[in-house]
Amino acid sequence: MQKALIVYGTKTGTAAVTAQEIAQALQNKGVETKVVDAKKEKIRSITEYDLIIVGSGIQIGCWNSEPENFIKKYKQELAKKNLALYVNCGSAAEKLNPDKPEIAANAKTKYLDEKAAKYNLKPVALGFFGAIYNFNTMSWIMRKGMENERSKLAANYKETAPGVYDTRDIDAIQKWAEELGTKI
Repeated sequence: MQKALIVYGTKTGTAAVTAQEIAQALQNKGVETKVVDAKKEKIRSITEYDLIIVGSGIQIGCWNSEPENFIKKYKQELAKKNLALYVNCGSAAEKLNPDKPEIAANAKTKYLDEKAAKYNLKPVALGFFGAIYNFNTMSWIMRKGMENERSKLAANYKETAPGVYDTRDIDAIQKWAEELGTKI
């Protein structure tokens, strides 16, 4: 049986939910999958895995430190493995900036292509997914900064719970994960 490891870092929980959705899609294809929150659990070895997926939420233009530290630690081994990277990023929500497709394109390049190049990695896949905005759990300063965006979120995305907007395309995440299963 093929084995996959998903390592993620998150501040708001979006990368965690996405990791679980990716894991479910891989498991449905018969891939044994382990999901690890890089902040809570340290990986001792990646030798046994056929596929490594590293994901991060983007906060203030940066990856979370834990998944980046994982990449730094294992960069030589990752260069020899089937590797995929994904990010959850507000810039991926194209409906928020329909007249500026370059916002999403530039963010994808910065957070995925440039991240892979920084560590001399050649991923088999890059996943660029939207974010979940939870106005109930956001810090006061973040909520204040997002005030102008909230009306755009409400106009373009379904409120999944009071004050919560999910800009991710779940079907695209599942399709991406299923395709990953064929690259092992």
